[in-house]
Amino acid sequence: MGGIANIAKLPELRRRILFTIALLGIYRVGVFIPTPGVNADALQRIIGGGTIFEIFNMFSGGALDQFSVLALGIMPYISASIILQLLTVVVPSLERLKKEGESGHHKITQYTRYGTVLLALVQGFGISMGLESQGVLLPGAGGVSFYVSTVITLTAGTCFLMWLGEQITERGIGNGISLIIFAGIVAAVPAGFRDAWTTKDQFGGLFGFLLLVGFIVLVIGVIIFFERAHRKIPIQYAKKVVGRKLYGGMQSHLPLKINMAGVIPPIFASSLMLFPATIAQFVQTERLQNLAGMLSFGWLHLGLYVTLIIFFTFFYTAVTFNPTDVAENVRKQGGFIPGIRPGQATANFIDRILSRLTLGGALYLALVCVLPEILISQFGIPVSLASTFGGTALLIIVGVAMDTLSQMETHLMSRQYEGLMGSKGGRFRGRKS
Repeated sequence: MGGIANIAKLPELRRRILFTIALLGIYRVGVFIPTPGVNADALQRIIGGGTIFEIFNMFSGGALDQFSVLALGIMPYISASIILQLLTVVVPSLERLKKEGESGHHKITQYTRYGTVLLALVQGFGISMGLESQGVLLPGAGGVSFYVSTVITLTAGTCFLMWLGEQITERGIGNGISLIIFAGIVAAVPAGFRDAWTTKDQFGGLFGFLLLVGFIVLVIGVIIFFERAHRKIPIQYAKKVVGRKLYGGMQSHLPLKINMAGVIPPIFASSLMLFPATIAQFVQTERLQNLAGMLSFGWLHLGLYVTLIIFFTFFYTAVTFNPTDVAENVRKQGGFIPGIRPGQATANFIDRILSRLTLGGALYLALVCVLPEILISQFGIPVSLASTFGGTALLIIVGVAMDTLSQMETHLMSRQYEGLMGSKGGRFRGRKS
């Protein structure tokens, strides 16, 4: 509480927080501005029913559910970012840009913006065609004019959200894109608790409701523990003499997180699992309906879901973290791991440790992501609450909250105020530097 009170003593941090809240408020207002020509009530039958649109609806904060001007949400930007990140591994020119520092980062960011606009145009056109084919338009809507207006509206909405996210990152506090997703998910929390309270008799009455709240707190604690957990690999730097001075001889460490892939594996796995159900909405064949049903519920669904999460965790970690590059950078800086030869032996050592950590992280992600389905099927927990406090949604909520608190902590500690997380180093109560 002392750390929170110190926020009022820092005008810069206070302005950043208020600026962030104001822009998130603008985003939430935009969620309720409808796109012309669409019957939102008729749209419910397409979005519901365990389809891939549920993921889009979650990331858009319910904007797709009402088909507002922000219906595409920030998903095109996320998709473009992931595509660029994967391309940097296979395209040499992009890999060189990534290693150029700040200038290369700005160039990749510009490519991401172009990719966002392109994906938003394609997705907007596909959605407009799908809406017309499903007969969810208002009387008199449709045709080329509807396609053009819908594509322009949805693309402009995505670009506006992208701009809001960049403004929050630059002038606010925290990562703007992540906070937009965070705000959309958190907005559904009150409705989830309301549904749980009204249906508490299905899972034990008042005692069951309190037990559920306690369980949610426990899950949040477990996620915080695993997201902060990492393995420290000791690094020793050799001593060298430059002129008459002795440099080096320091000890450091290389931190390897248990969950280096973040929430990407659950998103990829959920998208693949829900893809057959989405196709079945548009292609009404018995075989496809049976396949969609098998992959939507039951133990086969859970087993395949867990397998995909583990696979994508290893895949994405291998794409984003290269032990050979890390070992080479350590060698160039004159460092080495005690007892391990520099070069390929160091890379193999890091890769062996990373593989073990990734397995633990993959199992942790799989457990968190299957919790909602277990709570719904075995204990009768409302879908609205279980989907918010489990799986991808809860991982995003906790991860973004931790990142934002960490940045606030940095601002406080840089002015020598006591931090929010109770850091042991440099505690000063209300004394400016």
